[in-house]
Amino acid sequence: MKSHRGRGKGAGKLGLLFALFIVLFARSGLAQFTAQEVAERLCWEAFLREANIVAERQLRFEQGVTRPWRLTLRQGDVVAGALWKNPSGVRGGYLEGWKYEIAAYLMDKLLDLNMVPPTVERTFAGYAGSCQLWIEGTALYRDLAAKGQDQARFQTDGWRKAGYVAQFFDNLIGNEDRHMGNVLVTRDFRAILIDHSRTFRTTKSFVKGIPFSEKNVSAEDLMRKLPRALVRKTFALSERAIREAVGDLLTDEEVRAVMARKRLLNIEVQLIIAEFGEKDVLY
Repeated sequence: MKSHRGRGKGAGKLGLLFALFIVLFARSGLAQFTAQEVAERLCWEAFLREANIVAERQLRFEQGVTRPWRLTLRQGDVVAGALWKNPSGVRGGYLEGWKYEIAAYLMDKLLDLNMVPPTVERTFAGYAGSCQLWIEGTALYRDLAAKGQDQARFQTDGWRKAGYVAQFFDNLIGNEDRHMGNVLVTRDFRAILIDHSRTFRTTKSFVKGIPFSEKNVSAEDLMRKLPRALVRKTFALSERAIREAVGDLLTDEEVRAVMARKRLLNIEVQLIIAEFGEKDVLY
């Protein structure tokens, strides 16, 4: 796993997001880290916790609204970048939390999604925060779209499918902040999901509803194609399994909210299957 291009400024409302997801990722099925990269995750987790900090630089506001730090880490002959942040509380009208960054990664692992970079807890400058591997050789989807690059590749069925998967994941974790500025695109057009400090919501709208549903997304644009294995694993999730995966990163209320969204997500997927047929939805 190579080590993450800079974060983009948080922007956009949910009403605009679903239009982005249907043209999101250029690969059949799940856009994910390769098998080799997944096998290296434990090593990178240990590296992020233990490697020495040899350089540090705080990013500008336009590179990340939470003003994260770009760290350069070294352990032996291995040198890699990382992004450290510790937002907490309400900022700009949004509840931010660095623990959510780690919890999102652990949920990614629990579901075998493999779209979120290795992320651990690490103390920097005397403060606890999240430390995420900086994935080299990527560009923000927002920047590629602005430059008009590779637009044909952003219109493929594979890109569309992985956009549905991203919708599915964000629905489960209650993500209110997915936009073009927090999706990385690798050189071979795999997608990496970053910036999860605004997830795991517990307010009524995120317990009685999900971010992407038939209420705000057209039938053809809503989770239209999903991997069968991901759906089965998600709907088999127990409260205990989630608690064991995330530890004390999430409160009891936040875990219960995930379970509530899981039930709503199940209903939504069953409605999609009823409309289009299981063979045309699950693969």
